[in-house]
Amino acid sequence: MTDRALAVVRAGALTTVQDQGRPGHAHLGVPRSGALDAPAAALANRLVGNPAEAAVLETTLNGCAVRPRSTVTVAVAGAPCRVTVDGRPVAWGAPVRVPAGAVLDVGAAVRGVRSYVAVSGGVAVEPVLGSRSTDLLSGLGPPQLTDGAVLPLGRVVGPHARVHVAPQPAPPAELVLRVTLGPRDDWFTREAVRTFISRTYRVSAASNRIGLRTEGPTLERARSGELPSEGVVLGAVQVPPDGRPVVFLADHPTTGGYPVLAVVRAADLPAAAQAVPGTPVRFVAVRRR
Repeated sequence: MTDRALAVVRAGALTTVQDQGRPGHAHLGVPRSGALDAPAAALANRLVGNPAEAAVLETTLNGCAVRPRSTVTVAVAGAPCRVTVDGRPVAWGAPVRVPAGAVLDVGAAVRGVRSYVAVSGGVAVEPVLGSRSTDLLSGLGPPQLTDGAVLPLGRVVGPHARVHVAPQPAPPAELVLRVTLGPRDDWFTREAVRTFISRTYRVSAASNRIGLRTEGPTLERARSGELPSEGVVLGAVQVPPDGRPVVFLADHPTTGGYPVLAVVRAADLPAAAQAVPGTPVRFVAVRRR
């Protein structure tokens, strides 16, 4: 067959379709979603000649394998990994031609967590509320990939980039997150706030697209009881009853009842998407702009 589509040969641990997300619907209880490492997804799209808003595949830890039904150009960015076409090694971080019927295999991440697979024309699943992103919290968008699934591809709109390899930042050996304290820092003791911005945490294996969970010192509250549910934003650092901070990522709930101690600068969140379990995490307080 020569139609514009991808057949999924190996879905991997968690592979989803992602684009720039669906902002502007929090009042409906709909998270933004979208690629966790947005710069990596954008780079993969540029390499194959797609517009920035084209949908890509986001893999988690062990990659995926797909078979295009027509000849396509692909690029893999984000977490470094082995990439092959019908078993032959090809470049990571560069445009690669994949013939119709060949198997593109995106291997396990060597460092980092999430790789991004862009295909010329983009993944053209039906958009929901203006986005093709899979939202694991609300269930909006296409389901996560399964073996045997078929994904339609869009029309090619431009030539691929004329580069051999595109430079990319390495996944973090230490995750440094700049935070603005508040709005509920007064719910914690002064010692807890000092602990939060001076001690080292580690990324928990329980982290996912909803939130980056941490392991480390617990934070003591200055108040008892619970807050009424209130709106929370991307990057909010919520502290549940166990006292360990959780950084909200793209699929986060739009409301929550646990106090938000701080908010992470948006520019630091892509690195959080690539921090493997056990990575040291430091929260650095910065002034409000």
